[in-house]
Amino acid sequence: MLAPGVLYFIIFKYVPMWGVLIAFQDFSPFRGFWSSDWVGVEHFRTFFGEPQFWLLFRNTFILAIYNILFFFPLPIVIALLLNELRVEAYKRTIQSLIYIPHFLSWVVVVGLAYILFTTEGGIVNELIAQLGGEKINFLLSNSWFRTMVVGEMIWKETGWGTILFLAALAGVDPQLYEAARMDGAGRWKQMVHVTLPAIRSTIVVLLILRLGSFLDLGFEQIFLMLNPMNRDVGEVFETYVYERGIQLGDFSYSTAVNLFKSVIGFVMVLGANYFAKKVGEEGIL
Repeated sequence: MLAPGVLYFIIFKYVPMWGVLIAFQDFSPFRGFWSSDWVGVEHFRTFFGEPQFWLLFRNTFILAIYNILFFFPLPIVIALLLNELRVEAYKRTIQSLIYIPHFLSWVVVVGLAYILFTTEGGIVNELIAQLGGEKINFLLSNSWFRTMVVGEMIWKETGWGTILFLAALAGVDPQLYEAARMDGAGRWKQMVHVTLPAIRSTIVVLLILRLGSFLDLGFEQIFLMLNPMNRDVGEVFETYVYERGIQLGDFSYSTAVNLFKSVIGFVMVLGANYFAKKVGEEGIL
């Protein structure tokens, strides 16, 4: 039973790791891995010296912070709210409805956003106009780009993110709630003093894992939302790697950029795991 999973990780996760070698080479597809010239950390020096480096870092970091602040807590909140529902049919119906967006591709999600928010017949702008306001160009605005991206992420993935938290909530001992009720605790105090402490370890582990992909914002969504008017705030590492690696064929340089991003994620996982253990949690290592 383990074999398919083990093979998957070996073939698609570990074997491709040899590809990071080209970050230290002047890689040529015609000469291959072993015949291409080695250049050491030259690509990293070039990247850090690029005027775009701080722009990319700032845009990626801000969007990553937004995801942590606004997206990560929402599945916890929704799971807590669903846990309070006592009518099982109602609870399952809501769960199914909020799971559905996860199965839509980003092409569909961004397409829906364009239909809703465009100034030419978009439902949101038409409603604003009918209420006496001026239409807002959400899709071409620098100030709205990050809000749009995070909003799409919340709509698409919040429901799916509740699965692990609901599973953790299902494992809470009912006797703890009975003891809390006997002590006079209401629903709010039961949640604060019983429910949240019971799932705290799950929250910490998922937060640590989330920090491992802190700078991974998802190429497809950002790429589809980008346009010349919002590129100053929307250009991130993933789109830059695509442009340099795929469009310009600079494989070594783009690999170096992606490797830098992965190292940052690895360091953040180690740091978060260290602090988790300092405050008495188990962590992941």
